[in-house]
Amino acid sequence: MSNTLKPQLSDAVKAAMRAKDAPRLATLRFLLAAIQQKEVDERRDLNDGEVTAIIEKQVKQRRESIAAFEQAGRVETAEHEKAELVVLQEFLPQAATHEEVEAAIAAAIEDVSGQGITGGPAMGKVMALVKAALAGRADMSAVSAQVKARLM
Repeated sequence: MSNTLKPQLSDAVKAAMRAKDAPRLATLRFLLAAIQQKEVDERRDLNDGEVTAIIEKQVKQRRESIAAFEQAGRVETAEHEKAELVVLQEFLPQAATHEEVEAAIAAAIEDVSGQGITGGPAMGKVMALVKAALAGRADMSAVSAQVKARLM
């Protein structure tokens, strides 16, 4: 896999600095810090797939935070998180269409059923196949709900 995402993030940080866009700059710096932390922990450079996984994790955290803040009535904080979410999503691959998600789920279920695994135990195997097929292109919590509905 190529390594084009980290330079793209660095360029975005520089552009945000020049534009004096403080919220965007803070989000991008936080993302770069998460990437650098992972690189230091593993003592190696990350490729684009691993960087995308970190971005997905950050997006998931923002979605959970937004839900929690809205539930607690903290609208201003939720709006701040939504703004960060928009910035992070710029660096993810283009989202898969509903048809692509459905096709990936159907193919994974067919593959797992061919192995003789059905029902609840198939959930993990199906999700592993779907996650590999849709890496970074779909909200896995929504996909998980679709898979569960089809298997149960």
